[in-house]
Amino acid sequence: MPETMEAGTPVPPPLTQAEIDQRVFDLYDEYCHGRLDRREFLARAAMIAGGLAMAQALLPRYAQAQTVSFTDERIQARYVTYPSPGGTSGTMRGYLVRPSGAGPFPAVLVIHENRGLNPYIEDVARRLAVEGFLALAPDGLFPVGGYPGNDDDGRDLQAGLDQNKLRTDMRNSATWLKAHELSSGRLGITGFCWGGTTTNALAVALGAEVRAAVPFYGAAPETAGVPAIKAPLLIHYAEKDERINAMWPGYEAALKAHGIPYEAYVYPGTQHGFHNNSTPRYDEAAAKLAWERTLAHFRQNLA
Repeated sequence: MPETMEAGTPVPPPLTQAEIDQRVFDLYDEYCHGRLDRREFLARAAMIAGGLAMAQALLPRYAQAQTVSFTDERIQARYVTYPSPGGTSGTMRGYLVRPSGAGPFPAVLVIHENRGLNPYIEDVARRLAVEGFLALAPDGLFPVGGYPGNDDDGRDLQAGLDQNKLRTDMRNSATWLKAHELSSGRLGITGFCWGGTTTNALAVALGAEVRAAVPFYGAAPETAGVPAIKAPLLIHYAEKDERINAMWPGYEAALKAHGIPYEAYVYPGTQHGFHNNSTPRYDEAAAKLAWERTLAHFRQNLA
């Protein structure tokens, strides 16, 4: 029996990835990266047959993203503040999740997309904690009021920040986490979209301070900085992500030239953002495989 609204009108089932036109996915990617606002995204999508419904289906539903409850007995989660000299305001706030137990634990920094610390990223931190890692997900928007509760406003807030200071806030977050009393001192970093880009950048900036890095569909760092990377890399790409994937040949050549250990995977048929389970861009099989590989990479290099 189909789910119904209060008035008795049947609610159609959510659209699957296969039912969404690739042109709408491409528009959504432009929207996610701030090159279209919400109104323009919906207007352009509406020009494609059935496109408005497809576009609306792509907007995130974060209730779907929770896979580990914040009350899960295997973990303890809380918000923390810490100094961030040279950052946006000098202070940062993050979501710190630890496994139950005495510790110390290997530590992983979880870097959000281009819209602040949303519920999906908080859930990723909890997923790491249940696997035995001390996880910190910083909110780059904290100095301007924090994640505002919706991605549109979050994207605008993040775009308005001084990007160098925002990157400094992420670097300070990594340093703070590494030195935490519950940390083993072995630091890993992962991130998604903007966070994947920043994961690559911090692997350069922090050098040997980082023991493992896992960027998800992030832009490659400047080639000149690649020799500074000391961490083994596990790099995840979506097949249908031309802008990001175009950077890979040069990045790979630099990694090879300097003997930096890496593994890179392109997941067939996937869209940018395939790990985010709050929209139809999510690809369950690819996300599960990428996550299994991520956990194995961190266990191998942070143990």
